Amino acid sequence: MAKISTERLASLIQREVAIIINNEIKDLQVGYINVTEVRVTRDHSFATVYYTILSDDEEVLDKAKKLLEKNNGLIRMKLAEKIRNTRKIPELIYKFDQALAYGNHIEKILAELKKD
Repeated sequence: MAKISTERLASLIQREVAIIINNEIKDLQVGYINVTEVRVTRDHSFATVYYTILSDDEEVLDKAKKLLEKNNGLIRMKLAEKIRNTRKIPELIYKFDQALAYGNHIEKILAELKKD
């Protein structure tokens, strides 16, 4: 069995985790969770999953983080069913992607400046 490249594994994890999250463990209070990027370590032992949600409410952000962490085992199990050409599924670490929130913040500032 050929070893899968780190980039290919990251791409597969990103696609499959997004499907699993939004089809298997979805929460109506959190809404859609978008997986923006996945970074896998060279030894394939860890994968950092960057995600964003449409809400910027702190309570909803906290619920999303808890939802992902609580269902981490289920997500890894489902991932193992989908990705067969790797020896082991990396440990998943979830991080909120600040880029979208930062972009929205800048847009608000620019809109305020435009008003004045």
